[in-house]
Amino acid sequence: MISVVQPGTLDYATGLRLQQQLVALRKEGKIGDVLLLLEHTPVITLGRNAKASNVVASPEFLQQRGVELFECDRGGDVTFHGPGQIVGYPIFDLRGFATPDGKRKTLGVIEFVRRMEDVLMRTCADFTIPTKRVAGLTGVWTNPEFTSNHVAADPPVRPIEAKLAAIGVHISRFVTSHGFALNVNTDLSYFNLIVPCGITTKPVTSMHKELGRELGLNSVAEAISRNFGVVFQSQMLWVDTLDAVLGTACRAGAPLADCVP
Repeated sequence: MISVVQPGTLDYATGLRLQQQLVALRKEGKIGDVLLLLEHTPVITLGRNAKASNVVASPEFLQQRGVELFECDRGGDVTFHGPGQIVGYPIFDLRGFATPDGKRKTLGVIEFVRRMEDVLMRTCADFTIPTKRVAGLTGVWTNPEFTSNHVAADPPVRPIEAKLAAIGVHISRFVTSHGFALNVNTDLSYFNLIVPCGITTKPVTSMHKELGRELGLNSVAEAISRNFGVVFQSQMLWVDTLDAVLGTACRAGAPLADCVP
């Protein structure tokens, strides 16, 4: 069983502390697997492999736009999180998931990432957005060969894939943290502040841009949860409060920051 929690909109530091607390409890076996689905206030994060030069905006301009800057221990390069984007943090013990062939009882990191890509591709398909994987690159990309929004040219110009979702994870003693960011109604101008994931040849897009309309974040979150259940062959249990998962003495209605050490 995977518990799903939607803690709302968090600044990145609070979200990171929450992940760390859940990871510690999961390692101790005090909680089961948890999927956090949330939004962040505007923030640029640099993963373990990030190049500082991929943040092209100056610190002064970032401050002017109200964008924080954080280094973190996830894999990958530079990315942006902000309103209109669903960020997913699976806190899973990979020893509970066997490989598809059943030969190993513990899921490997590559297989875990591929499963998350599968979840997000299924979710985009639920909203009629065709997607694909791109060889050598992590994440979920549009499949322009199956859309009509590119113009025919002579000689033919191969349409370019655009990134809908970024993935970067950290695994410690088989327990996962960090995860994915799916651009739903995201203001894509924020990505001009960085070289997203260090990739200069492919643009970033959103579900809103691909469909030409705004989507309800709750409906997308529900699709994500449903597809996690399918891909990870688990029952998904939505819980209303954080303390229902943490089992802490958080008083009812307390701000999230008061519940996270």
